[in-house]
Amino acid sequence: MAATETQNLSTYLPVLVQAVLGFAIPVIVVVASHIFGQRAKGNYIKDKAYECGLPAEGKVHPRFAVKFYVTAMLFILFDIEVVFLVPWALVYREFLAAGIAITAATAVFLGTLVLGLAYEVKRGALEWDK
Repeated sequence: MAATETQNLSTYLPVLVQAVLGFAIPVIVVVASHIFGQRAKGNYIKDKAYECGLPAEGKVHPRFAVKFYVTAMLFILFDIEVVFLVPWALVYREFLAAGIAITAATAVFLGTLVLGLAYEVKRGALEWDK
């Protein structure tokens, strides 16, 4: 019975090592950031904003227009579309050979994205000069 318990524990050893590393690495990073970070020990030179060797002009954190965020969200949306379409394109022949029809599901997916893009163009989300 002791041999099987030892064998079972040795099978879980990689999981234990991964769990310990999963907790230890973030703690080490946070502690190192606290010790060596920008705001360490109230150093005036480290606390000062720095941009290409020149003194900062204007606000350190400027406000961005909403158009920037809308464009970024649209980019993420259509980037995710490509993430779904590439694997589909790679396995299309295998599904076709197996007799599994996946073209209709992909057409619905692409149709929804095209309708969303048409709506965004109609609303003027892609026009920067507004």
